[in-house]
Formats: sequence, C-alpha cells, structure tokens
Amino acid sequence: MKRQQPGYEPVGIRAGSWMFNPALTSGLLYDSNVFSSNTFQRSDIAAVIAPSLRAHTLWERHGIDLKLDGESINYRQNPGLDQTNARLRGSGWFDFTHDLVLLTSFQIAHLNEGVGTLSSPVNAVQPTPYDLMTGDVTLRKEFNRFTTSIGASIDSYDYGSTRAQDGSIINQDGRDGQIYRLHGRVDYAFSPKLGWFTAVEGNARNIRGAPEHTLDSQGYRALSGFTVALTHLISGEFGAGYAEQNFADPTIGTIAGPAYRAMLMWHPTPLIDVHFKAEQVVTQTSDTSSSGVQADAIQVGVDYEFRRNVVVSMSGGYEKDRFFGQARNDTVTTTDSRIKYMLNRFGAVSLFHRYTQRNSNIPTFSFDKHQVGINVTAQF
Repeated sequence: MKRQQPGYEPVGIRAGSWMFNPALTSGLLYDSNVFSSNTFQRSDIAAVIAPSLRAHTLWERHGIDLKLDGESINYRQNPGLDQTNARLRGSGWFDFTHDLVLLTSFQIAHLNEGVGTLSSPVNAVQPTPYDLMTGDVTLRKEFNRFTTSIGASIDSYDYGSTRAQDGSIINQDGRDGQIYRLHGRVDYAFSPKLGWFTAVEGNARNIRGAPEHTLDSQGYRALSGFTVALTHLISGEFGAGYAEQNFADPTIGTIAGPAYRAMLMWHPTPLIDVHFKAEQVVTQTSDTSSSGVQADAIQVGVDYEFRRNVVVSMSGGYEKDRFFGQARNDTVTTTDSRIKYMLNRFGAVSLFHRYTQRNSNIPTFSFDKHQVGINVTAQF
C-alpha cells in the first residue's frame, strides 16, 4: 500500500531543500445507518472533499515531515451530521551522532467523534467536535547490540457539545483534560534474526469528568518479549506483561491484569503483504456513562498488488470491550475492503466497503452498518 511504483509517484514541487506535494480527494459515501442505532435507523449519502499538502525536507542527515489535511463531509438528508475536520501533523529526526538520534512528533487538530463510536455520548445524533494537541519527544541511543530509548508525550483534549435525539444539548466539557506519558524501551539483538525487548510506559490522565464521576486515573503498562525476522519474508514483535490503571472514581476502581501486544508482517510473495496485530488497551468513555474500558482487539489484513497500479486490500477486526463502572460488555466486528487504481502520476480512483457490527448485553448500544464509497484523488 505504501510502495511508490515508478511512474506513479507524485511529481512534487521543489523549493530549495524542501519538497511539496499537494493533493485533493473528492468522493461520495453511502451509510446504511448514519446514527449507528438499532431503533432509529436512517440511511444517507454524503459528499466528501479532502484537500492535503505534504512538505518534507531533502536534507542528507536530519529530516522534517509535515502534513496539513482537511476533510468536509456533507450529508444530503441529515445536515446535522455534517462535519469539518482539519489537522496539522509533523515529525522530525535529528542525528547528533551515528548512534544518537532525537525523534519528535506533534499534531494540532480539530476533529469530530462519530455517532455510535465507543466514547460517543449516549443518544447523540450529531458528531462531537473536539480540539486535539499532541506532542512526543524521544531520545534513542545505540550501544553495540543494545538500543535504548526514553521519551515523554502529552495529549490535550478540548471537547465541544453535541445534540441528543430529543433536541437537548449534551455538554462534553467533562472530557476535557490532558494525558501525560513517560515511556522507555530497551532492545538487545541476539542475532540479525532474533532480539529481545522490554518496554515500560507510565501515564497520568487528568480528565475533568462530571462532578460526581471524575475520570482522573494513573497507571502503567510493562511488556517484554521478542522481535523476530525469521526470513526476509517474516518479521514481527511479540510481548506480554502487566498493566494497571487506577481510577479516582471508586465506582470504576482499578483495572489490572496481564497485558499483551503482538504484531506480524508476512510477505508470502513480492506482491502480497499479510499483517496481523493483537493488543490490549485501557481507556475511558464519555462522561454520560463515566466508565473505564478494557479493550482486547485483533486485526488481520491482506494487501495484494494485482497489477503495478492496482492494489486490493482486505482486513477484518474483532474487539471485546469490558466496561468498569457499569454492567456492560460489547463485542465489535469490522471488515474493510478496498481497491485502488492509479491512473498515472497525477490521479487515482478507489472504491471501498466497510462493515461494523457492535453487539452489547445492553441492547441500546447494539447496531450494525454498511458504508460504501468512491474517491477520486488528484495529486502533484
């Protein structure tokens, strides 16, 4: 999916040591259940416009990569679902020496949380707007077979309000706050094909919450395992450990237990990529249902280069959500199929189909939906 085939890569505009790549995507989207509801099912068609601009350096040693993109989605029959997103992302790497590098990344965004998502407020019939600012700084150092890294990051959220089905306003200020993280990792290479790692991350989540239900929490996750490159066709990382998140709200309490993360990439042929990921994470939902959530998720996907300019992708996912603070358990099944046809260096057409099914022991939260769309992209 990410490989740039000769003759189909963007041309770009060079200005000194910088390269600029503008693009514009437009398309149509059909959604069979725009409110993600099992009682208020409505289908609709939306027009999508998404401009973007990438700027990156051509320096020999250090590097900076920036991307500014926007997205406007406008529904035909349900204008309350219209949304506009904008995002500026960037990353940089600075080589002090051949074995010491500073890695940085940031994001400034105005986004919308879709109706029916895990943390969307109960009974919301409009997207929930929010502003997001993130930043991360990591220092990585190599000592022969050892590679170490240490870093810190912050995510800052500022939520707006959304509207319920009865017309009332659902205030989401209680979800405002910051998440601070400290993370470190040590890798040791036994050989070019086998390595060992240990990674530790600690966090402090200062989330406002509701007066009677704060969402503040502190926790950590520690993993240890192996990195493998069995052949040039198979590579991956497998780790297990322990995670704990202590919520200040006694109705949520402490979420603790074994943790894991597994990632695998397999290239059975030069034209096929198979990727797999399984992970457990702990998060929190909206203040309308003040809960902690332990999510176990598995994703499997295949990318097939049918022709040099035609890529077919299929993926599926399964997630099990266990809620703390309320008697609720959900399972989520998703599929995603798409085909991308690159016309030339200046244009591409893609078709996609997404299916989502959420099953909950509380019927209000159960739903399924199909999304089908076509996008046309012009780039330079």
